[in-house]
Amino acid sequence: MSGRTRIAVMGGGAWGTALAATMVRAGHDTVLWARDAAIVESLNTAHTNPRYLPGIALEPALVATGNIDEALSNATCVLAVVPAQSTHALLASLHGHVGDGVPLVLCAKGIENSTGRLLSEIAKEQLPANPPAALSGPSFATDVARGLPTAVTVAAASNELAARLTALLSAPAFRCYSTTDITGVEIGGALKNVLAIAAGAVIGAGLGASAQAAIVTRGFVEIRRIAAAYGARPETLMGLSGLGDLILTCGSAQSRNFSYGHALGAGESLENRPLAEGVATAAVAARIARKRGIEAPIVDAVSSVLDGRLTILDAVRALLSRPLKSEDV
Repeated sequence: MSGRTRIAVMGGGAWGTALAATMVRAGHDTVLWARDAAIVESLNTAHTNPRYLPGIALEPALVATGNIDEALSNATCVLAVVPAQSTHALLASLHGHVGDGVPLVLCAKGIENSTGRLLSEIAKEQLPANPPAALSGPSFATDVARGLPTAVTVAAASNELAARLTALLSAPAFRCYSTTDITGVEIGGALKNVLAIAAGAVIGAGLGASAQAAIVTRGFVEIRRIAAAYGARPETLMGLSGLGDLILTCGSAQSRNFSYGHALGAGESLENRPLAEGVATAAVAARIARKRGIEAPIVDAVSSVLDGRLTILDAVRALLSRPLKSEDV
């Protein structure tokens, strides 16, 4: 993967567009595939994505298309950048279009709601000839699109592939770190969205910054428990794709999940809000914890609030009334 390569970015949302722009800055021939013809037209002519990244000028060298064959032709690396719950359908549509051995980098953060599977598991099933990888970390699409300094983690099954992808995907202001713990990276990225909803809800309900800090800290313990049950390494959760992403998304209104939780806590309408991946992930994460006998009361409380079984205040009261215990457990 040395020299100039051809990168296919599948997904024309904010994150897909930001990553495509970054790949151009990294010196790669980059083609972005999007379903929306208006987005394709705007990227090719005005070099903007007004729907998802309004006001941000993008690299003129970025090429967009609505044709899957055109996007994937001669691609040496494919970035799958659609929402987590749409990733299965996207990967299924790529059959026969991607060359054998071409790495598939999964850039969504979530767990498939209907099956409880990680996205890498789906990728192995749908495209067994294409080694899966995951890109995750503390990164807002608007920051990345503007070329602001950002660091993320790239995970793949082998050290060799992880290192090659890290070198390939890094750009002047986009630093990648490698790991072979793809499971830990995926779980950290998915579950931090659930905690971001909780953090936003606590602030939206006027419960204060102290309550927010407690929810995030104890929630992080739950993420580590769930990750450990999957065999993830503890140090992965302490890195960019775990703690780093948690810090970013649990403390900023720029986070879609935090903003969704804030609206929920404040009693505002949740209709027509930007997609918050944590909404779908909360229910499946709670199911996984119960099935595996993992103590995860905060994750379960978020799921209960989202499906209307508990109010936010009732959920907080229930958490505060739990038996006292050592923090070391």
